[in-house]
Amino acid sequence: MFSWFSDPLPVGSDAPPFILPDQDGDVFVLNLNRNKVVVLIFYPADNTPVCTAQLCELRDDWSKLQEKGCFVAGVNPGAASSHGGFRQKHELPFPLLVDNGKRVAKLYNCDGIAVRRTVYVIGKDGKIKFAKRGKPSVSEILSAIP
Repeated sequence: MFSWFSDPLPVGSDAPPFILPDQDGDVFVLNLNRNKVVVLIFYPADNTPVCTAQLCELRDDWSKLQEKGCFVAGVNPGAASSHGGFRQKHELPFPLLVDNGKRVAKLYNCDGIAVRRTVYVIGKDGKIKFAKRGKPSVSEILSAIP
């Protein structure tokens, strides 16, 4: 069954480890970022209205996320070139990870016909602190950060 009909991974569970390249080919390894709070934004596609609004809201509140010591990343199966253009066009200060084959989306119950819009906050201990489908506000995300 596609995760389209399932809940996000439960709060308190271990975040599945993964390695993905970003739009520039730099590699992000979740397990090497245990000293940071990681915010993952799974989103369906670059340059669509809701995805653009969601990621630009994070950009607009970037200083608040940095004050909390967060590493933020968008995740979807788009090509690195698409991510790079989208990131540059909207001046996004965080990387967009290339999830070929939706492998990581599957690990995080976000796969389906399209990636299911989901936000996760992963604590420094590697546990999921927040998991919500849709487009939660930045203030809601920030309130979940320890």
